[in-house]
Amino acid sequence: MDTYLSINTSSEGIYKEKGSRFTAFAYPLSSVDEAKSLLLDLRKQYHDARHICYAYALGTEVVEIRANDDGEPSGTAGRPILGVIQSHRLTNVLIAVVRYFGGVKLGTSGLINAYREAAADALRNGEIVERIVTKEHTVEFDYPQVNEVMRAIKDENCEVIEQDFGLRCRLHFRIRKASEEQMLVRLQKIEGLRLG
Repeated sequence: MDTYLSINTSSEGIYKEKGSRFTAFAYPLSSVDEAKSLLLDLRKQYHDARHICYAYALGTEVVEIRANDDGEPSGTAGRPILGVIQSHRLTNVLIAVVRYFGGVKLGTSGLINAYREAAADALRNGEIVERIVTKEHTVEFDYPQVNEVMRAIKDENCEVIEQDFGLRCRLHFRIRKASEEQMLVRLQKIEGLRLG
């Protein structure tokens, strides 16, 4: 399989219980640094919130997961949010839930339900999409090989990300993972080509 499920754009959801307000934000995610940046922005914007709990799944071959309760009782916030992500089989997704306390304690099961429902609402209000796993490669070659390289790029439906035709030609491209091995074998047969 070289596809995975993620979300197309950011979306929001809400859940209210006994005066507490849980606002969920779902984001497509490409790196841990991006997750940190998004969470920092939420903390600045909602600086007066009692808790900002979150979970994310990141990666396609090896999925890195993280769940954070941000001061809520252990396992009552981050884990239910992560459960929503995993039940939809999503990756490259961050869901953060901002909680404003309403004065009435919800108890363990109430908190689990509130964080789960807020996260699920954010996904319902968004769009789940199937994405293709891709790989990136760089090749260097001389001008006499341009036609052969470009033909391989076209035949294998590669996306050219960057190209430089200076003293030596350099091409950075993206290819669907399922086609990667066939493309690499084809490129290795081109004389004088260096795969980076």
